[in-house]
Amino acid sequence: MRRLDSLDPADAPAKSAELLGEIIGRHGSAGPMVTAMAHSPALLQGYLDLSRAMKRVKLSQALSEKVSLALQEWIGCALCLDAHTRAALKAGLSETDVSLARQGTSTDQREAALMAYAVRVLAEPASIRDEDVAELREHGWSDRIIADTVGLNLLTGSFNLVAGLEPAPAEQSTKEKPAHVH
Repeated sequence: MRRLDSLDPADAPAKSAELLGEIIGRHGSAGPMVTAMAHSPALLQGYLDLSRAMKRVKLSQALSEKVSLALQEWIGCALCLDAHTRAALKAGLSETDVSLARQGTSTDQREAALMAYAVRVLAEPASIRDEDVAELREHGWSDRIIADTVGLNLLTGSFNLVAGLEPAPAEQSTKEKPAHVH
């Protein structure tokens, strides 16, 4: 059940209206998460800035989607799972890859270690120890990748759950842009 309404630029606070206008001008529309975030100009600006910055992560698109699927499965955001599943398939992942990612694992041990770390950072960040970071380094992950993995998922998944946002019905999902893009 939707808890926060989407705002059109005309109904949004001034700064949010400006940001929504820019998004609509570039993409033709703004997704339900972004239009619901428009209630808070600070949140919307912060999300957009962080989202743009996270596009420069060193993870491949496929691995980034695997991490997002693992985290969004844990968070329980159906809207995010829908968007990341579509993005993962578009990035060349198989249905098996998507299924494993939603379980927080991969057939690749190196990727599985990174995904398990990402889920732990989300679920129990205080449990991360020096040994965990050392293990990631042993798998060949750089400190930049270890940092990049934290990403946007907590913000987007949590916001969508608070706002009560759900995926579009199947017949509409091919017509609409993803709710958010990382």
